[in-house]
Amino acid sequence: MLRKIINDPEDFVDETIDGILLAHPDRLRAADADRRAIVRADAGAAGRVGIVTGGGSGHLPLFLGYVGRGLASGVAVGNVFSSPSPEQIHAATVASDDGAGVLYLYGNYGGDVYTFDLAADLSSADGVRTTTVVGTDDILSAPTERASTRRGVAGLFFAYKTAGAAAEQGEDLETVTEIAQRTVDRTRTMGVGLSPTILPAAGEPTFTLDDGEMEVGIGIHGEPGHHRGPLETADEISDRFMAELVTELPLDAGEKVAVLVNGLGSTPLEELYLLYRRVHGTLSERGVEIAHSFVGEYATSLEMAGASVSLCHLDEELSELIAQPADSPFFTHGRPTVDTSTASSAEGSDESSSASHPTTRPVDSALDSARGDREIETVQDPGPLRGTLIAVATRLPAHNDELRDLDAALGDGDLGITVSAGAAAVHDALDALPADASAREVLRAAGTAFASANPSTFAALIGGATLAAAGAAAHEEIDPLPLVEKIQERVAQRGGADVGDKTVLDAIDAIRTSLGETASAAPSDRARAARDAVSSAVDVHAQKHSLRGRAAWVGERSVGRKDPGQVAALRFLDDLVDHLENRPG
Repeated sequence: MLRKIINDPEDFVDETIDGILLAHPDRLRAADADRRAIVRADAGAAGRVGIVTGGGSGHLPLFLGYVGRGLASGVAVGNVFSSPSPEQIHAATVASDDGAGVLYLYGNYGGDVYTFDLAADLSSADGVRTTTVVGTDDILSAPTERASTRRGVAGLFFAYKTAGAAAEQGEDLETVTEIAQRTVDRTRTMGVGLSPTILPAAGEPTFTLDDGEMEVGIGIHGEPGHHRGPLETADEISDRFMAELVTELPLDAGEKVAVLVNGLGSTPLEELYLLYRRVHGTLSERGVEIAHSFVGEYATSLEMAGASVSLCHLDEELSELIAQPADSPFFTHGRPTVDTSTASSAEGSDESSSASHPTTRPVDSALDSARGDREIETVQDPGPLRGTLIAVATRLPAHNDELRDLDAALGDGDLGITVSAGAAAVHDALDALPADASAREVLRAAGTAFASANPSTFAALIGGATLAAAGAAAHEEIDPLPLVEKIQERVAQRGGADVGDKTVLDAIDAIRTSLGETASAAPSDRARAARDAVSSAVDVHAQKHSLRGRAAWVGERSVGRKDPGQVAALRFLDDLVDHLENRPG
């Protein structure tokens, strides 16, 4: 039987946020219409670097609980154990920026990386500089040779503390980012689970443990751990943790650490202090000084029983930053100075550009709900880009079955729905724009819509690359070559593939080469030449091994099969040529 103090499980997250905002109106405010982007009351003021975090609900105080003075400036809140959307992160970013830029600081989970990267593209298109640091402190989630792939768990708290203090002191974006990264690099965590968590919407445990069992290394979403066995004593668990932690962080006598003993949701404080007692003794025996200690619930998993221990190997600067005051509704440290004047000025400010060209116009559409009534850039001569993309988007869903079947043979079979749903979303997003929207606005809307319609790796790569192209687009005249160059650069950067790996990047490279060779030709001739170049590339690469992504996993079986992403690019060009050759006039 589900025993939770809730109403409708589907409303759990939204009603929790409502309660938090109602309880702390002087310290937190919503930054978007759906109240999933939350910022500190004075966010975006005083020229400070912003720090935006985010992740799934169910981990309080992690993420939302560290929005406050001397900590993060904003957060994007996802559903329980689910990533927030790029638009929600973007809304928190815009509200947190006052010209100094914004650091993204969050845990290393695939869905969060994907959505934060897309939000960075959205923010870049708005002129907001962003940097990223991800927490990777969970030592049992990957071996040392793959430490960059580890999960971020409770140790992220230390990065909030140091980076937040640096931002509060007025340090620039590069410095705040370096401090956050240094903190992450010097932090390690190990945890144990004693009982599962129960998702409100599912009503079922996320994992099972027999009576008297524990699982060492379990993740904060219930991910499988490293060892399952009989429950050990507090000292035995502490010794198990410390043996691994001091191997990862070799600590000599006289060095300093910060210690965090964290409860996962339903572990009594008394038990956490038992763990701390043994940790303190172990470090003291090594001659290591504990400069800062924190015991309590700092990163939870709803009602999961269990605990974790985090160590941050301090240098003098990090120690001083951890000692600085901080204040949020969930965490207070030292004696923060309260200044409500910046909060009122931030809420009352409305800065907007008054440049004569291009002009701006308010628009209210689902695409822009993250920012409310956003100003849309318009131009006198918008050109055919918007109409062309709408026409192609209308045609693309016809290729759903072909792309699905190609992807099922080499991947997970979702490319058909990704392209068809993305095309429909692009059509609707562009149709909602004014007819005189600038090329930047058209590409921005198209990229956001495609990326969000059916989130996947392909959607993220193409949507994010289109957003990057939006940032490079001119106001009116559109030269496709530099846009394709920007798309190729971003796809290679985010996807990690090289030309020749048998991915969509090969098709994009063929388009780029063709456009360079046909610079003086008519648009329809350039499109036809690019289509023919991609068609040849698809046939050539079909005889090669797939070297990236899921397709690489099938090995020899990928030889003789066309790459689904390349074919998707080819069908886009087929439909583009069809439109250009058959449009009226």
